[in-house]
Amino acid sequence: MDSGTHLVMGLGLAGLASVDPVVASDQSLYAAVLIGTVVGSQAPDLDGLLRLKSNAAYIRNHRGASHSIPAVAIWTVLITVLIQLFFRFQLPWLHIGGWVLLAVCVHVFSDLFNTYGTQAARPFTKKWISWNIIHIFDPVIFIAHLIAIVLWALRIGDPTIIFPLLYACLIVYYIWRTVTHKALQRRLVQLDADYAEGDQFILIPTISLYDWNVVKRRPDGYFFIGDFRQGKLRWIDRARCEEHPAIDHSRNDPSIRAFLYFTSFACAEVQEHQWGYEVRWSDVRYRHRKQYPFVGVLLMDKQFKTLGSYVGWLSDDRLQKRLRMNTY
Repeated sequence: MDSGTHLVMGLGLAGLASVDPVVASDQSLYAAVLIGTVVGSQAPDLDGLLRLKSNAAYIRNHRGASHSIPAVAIWTVLITVLIQLFFRFQLPWLHIGGWVLLAVCVHVFSDLFNTYGTQAARPFTKKWISWNIIHIFDPVIFIAHLIAIVLWALRIGDPTIIFPLLYACLIVYYIWRTVTHKALQRRLVQLDADYAEGDQFILIPTISLYDWNVVKRRPDGYFFIGDFRQGKLRWIDRARCEEHPAIDHSRNDPSIRAFLYFTSFACAEVQEHQWGYEVRWSDVRYRHRKQYPFVGVLLMDKQFKTLGSYVGWLSDDRLQKRLRMNTY
């Protein structure tokens, strides 16, 4: 989820902590739990600091080791110890650690429902797990938390009622979205007039509750990009990975390797110039205004030596400016 949603989730879990009688009866402990749930709900995304190193490092590692099983334990222990240090080790460890652990787990678990995915099963597997059920910013989840927090802050309602009800409703919401996703996934086979054996569909959530983006991968290497709107499936674009020696050489570049490590829905195209080649890898899952803004681009001379590269999210105009900066 986005940082704002993780923040309101951390505040929501602090409100839910009011059901813990030990926490509710001690203002210092409640303050510590509030700090712990807010920080715990943000901690796994501290790998965003990798942007300071490079976009490639960030893309390769974001939601990777920081969201793994060992990391969940490390974040919990680290945050709990720091809070205890601040409060001079006078608070019960179990209650602080338990709520911090819940906040970190909720962060990782909610990220599994997005399209970006996480490596939450590390160290058992480095596979990216993305269930493609909830948009990275879901207005239902965000607004529901916001309403509950405002009611709590203004003392309009009892937090022991507001927040259990909030999370009960959100559990139902997650179940409904999951069932809807699976039902539509099966239905696409009937909706697609050109379906053939071996075609694979991926449903991608949008900010709308009822609209989805769709990608179909055919065994021959073609990708069909479309959407599901008002009960109808339509295809609006298609892509096929080109074959070219420059593409093969681009796979050896660290930036492109990072890009391909993150996604298995990438297609490459080559543009030849007087000075060499421009190889552009695009993630076909993300289409916006007739463009694919999540890209890995490599400039090479005629001997396939790297001249410049860029990996990340950009419009086409901004991408060209960044590449010129890297080249010169």
